[in-house]
Amino acid sequence: MNFRQVHLDFHTSEAIKGIGEKFSKKQFQQALQTGHVNSITVFSKCHHGWAYHPSKANEIHPHLKFDLLKAQIEAAHEMGVKAPVYISAGLDEKMSRRHPEWLIRNKDESTTWAKDFITPGYHRFCFNSPYLDYLLLQIDEVVKNYDADGIFLDIVGVYPCYCQNCMTTLLNEGKNPLDGDEVYKLAEKVYANYTKRVREVIDKTKKGLPVFHNGGHIIRGRRDLAQMNTHLELESLPTGGWGYDHFPLSARYAQTLGMDFLGMTGKFHTSWGEFGGFKHKNAIRYEVALSAANGAKCSIGDQLAPNGEMDEATYKLIGAGYKELEEKEEWLDEVTPVADIGLLSVESVNISYSTEQKAKIGMHDPGAVRILLEGKYLFNVIDMQEDFSKYKVIILPDIILISEPLKQKLSDFVSKGGKLLATGKSGLNPDATDFVFNFGAEYAGENPYKPDYFRPLFDMDDMEKAAYIFYGDGEKIKLTDGVELGKRENPYFNRELLHFCSHRHTPNSEVSGGPGMTEGKDGIYIAWKVFEDYETKGSLILKKTVCFALDKLLGDKKTLKTTLPAQGITTLMEQKNKKRLVNHLLYASPVKRGNGIEVIEDIIPLYDISVNVKTSKEIKNVYLAPQNEKIPFEQADGVVKYTVPRLECHQMVISEY
Repeated sequence: MNFRQVHLDFHTSEAIKGIGEKFSKKQFQQALQTGHVNSITVFSKCHHGWAYHPSKANEIHPHLKFDLLKAQIEAAHEMGVKAPVYISAGLDEKMSRRHPEWLIRNKDESTTWAKDFITPGYHRFCFNSPYLDYLLLQIDEVVKNYDADGIFLDIVGVYPCYCQNCMTTLLNEGKNPLDGDEVYKLAEKVYANYTKRVREVIDKTKKGLPVFHNGGHIIRGRRDLAQMNTHLELESLPTGGWGYDHFPLSARYAQTLGMDFLGMTGKFHTSWGEFGGFKHKNAIRYEVALSAANGAKCSIGDQLAPNGEMDEATYKLIGAGYKELEEKEEWLDEVTPVADIGLLSVESVNISYSTEQKAKIGMHDPGAVRILLEGKYLFNVIDMQEDFSKYKVIILPDIILISEPLKQKLSDFVSKGGKLLATGKSGLNPDATDFVFNFGAEYAGENPYKPDYFRPLFDMDDMEKAAYIFYGDGEKIKLTDGVELGKRENPYFNRELLHFCSHRHTPNSEVSGGPGMTEGKDGIYIAWKVFEDYETKGSLILKKTVCFALDKLLGDKKTLKTTLPAQGITTLMEQKNKKRLVNHLLYASPVKRGNGIEVIEDIIPLYDISVNVKTSKEIKNVYLAPQNEKIPFEQADGVVKYTVPRLECHQMVISEY
């Protein structure tokens, strides 16, 4: 899979004329050259349902007079650029009006995406209908007739459906078609059948051709769904509602799956479907570097104008990021992430295979990732199938009750010296009545005060000892054989109709509510949902508390320490085949503009950033990449120390052994 990709959207209404009339091979190639692009996904079929080539399996766009797909593929291949082909699988607006009986239906008979046929928009198809055969013919036609470097199928996934096809299937199987669990189980079977048949159709002509089924999110804990693809494309447009925290969360999970993957961002100011919207080039530079630092290739979304002319400004913008990436690729391929901490994903543990509520995702995973990024910890996001022995500490965020299979895996982990950090209800048995592991405390039920206060019994940089408000739901505990690291203090009373004080919550009464943070032989417990709290409130004390706990649990086993500021990101990759460690450092500070859009404009350079890397390898040489500029280093007691003289957006430091 190539590092520098473009996803060229082309969803074009039949109401627009002159489709592709300004396409020029020379101008198309010049744009790719300007953008330093080495793979571009081009369209066979769009959401409107039209083909952009002559077709027997579909219908060519009524205002397209030549084979645009062939022209694009040939132009790309002529200059050594790959050309995967896009087919809109889940949406086909042309056919939705001809065959509304093929559409996914909600329980109330409404359609999905657009709720009806009055509201402008697309309608999603059910693959348990004749539509699947119609789609497979289109895929077969493209694979047979075009030299595609892969197939990208969009708007697909496990979608519960109450259409008459699905109702009939369930009735024929003796199932209740209104039972949500049965409906979801059928949706699982329908999706698996779709991916299987797609693979069969493609392999008849081009065995092993790369295929990706895009549903917008790689579900943590569903490796079976991920492995229905040949590779993963992590859709994550920071300005399109995902935010800059989303990609690191997705990538830190994807890198544990042993699959090639890329990060998909966009050139747009907001999101897909936007014409005339542009990010600042520094945002593109940072987003491209963020993919690289997380072991991913990169794809940038663009949208072709109806006339087929590539936008020169767009490819100058893309080129700002891809020119730098091209110079760095030598140090980016075939890397293994170095990680001290495994963050056990709430989504992966709470995923359900049989209910319409597929997962209780919440804010727990994102809040934990944000603290780990800001705290400069090396971590992976993991699921139950991961090898826990890779890690020194495993985090159980907020709501992870301990099932028997999880108990067995974690018991083996702690018996070999691993440590746990649990928060909120995590660490309790399935009935939420007692701790499964030794955190030096016993469980005493939910705390009746919401919110209440935490008084740390440890020192913190830049913060004084005080009673700090914790907004999240808390749990009552009693100290047993452990060490108390922080106390809970009650408010005077909960805020309610006849009892309230001041503008928000009731002040601290200085009455003890028991321990708030304890340590036992298996790890540390914090008696609030601190990760959800941090994602929604961002209070500094939450991060300081978690970082203190992690530093205590890691002790002298922490692999990397750095003076990089909070908004910076650092990762450590190993290129084993080239015998070198690759330390990535990134820095940018997104700001909120408009209605919550995160924007990167200015990137401020940083100077003299110190880095300590704990390693058993004898380091022979340290240099900056791609500059190939040696920097001084020293190694003593298993720690390599160096100073990065200047960081502007992204810097790699290579330690050869």
